Amino acid sequence: MIDYRSHADLGGKDGHGRVIPEPEGELFHARWERQALALTIAMGATGAWNLDMSRSARETLPDYRSLSYYERWIRALERLLIERELVRSDEIAAGRMLHPARPGLSVLRAAEVPATLAKGSPTWRPPAGPARFAAGQPVRLRAAAVTHHTRLPGYARGKIGHIEALRGVHVFADTHAQGLGEQPCWLYTIVFSGRELWGDEAARSHSVSIDAWEPYLEPVS
Repeated sequence: MIDYRSHADLGGKDGHGRVIPEPEGELFHARWERQALALTIAMGATGAWNLDMSRSARETLPDYRSLSYYERWIRALERLLIERELVRSDEIAAGRMLHPARPGLSVLRAAEVPATLAKGSPTWRPPAGPARFAAGQPVRLRAAAVTHHTRLPGYARGKIGHIEALRGVHVFADTHAQGLGEQPCWLYTIVFSGRELWGDEAARSHSVSIDAWEPYLEPVS
């Protein structure tokens, strides 16, 4: 069995201290963070990996919790570059190119950046069939853990909620991150009571909404 461990699935877990929000609009703390963002966008545009693969690379960094936000981006970028043989370890150490570049990769030109960022990476896809579940229906989220990237938070696994809305068909992050294709699935907004997730200590008025793909859901009789 593959030993896959996400260090980013921290929701609902104790021992991590208070969440202290940063001032609104404060995007960067140092010049190198801007460069980290630029490098990640530029290399993502080569098509050597997709967004979900990059998320997987970040969340599995062994020292994830000791790194800052953009330190994770850089470490994950280095991992992806080396795994796909776009750079070698000696080049990372030297901070410059030591070997011929791999040909055939897409290049994001500076003049193209504003339009590329404005366009984004839409995940909506046309439906191939009807949705399995309907609004108002109770469902249970899959309880079993998986050995790959997933967007299903650990605190909600095995919990029962009701479908608030259908959000269309979207690229399935779980398969996309593994290189198994987009495999688009219906996406639903599921609402859970605070007590279902956190127990009797939660206020009766509290609820949590989670967007979940159809393969995460099980019917409740």
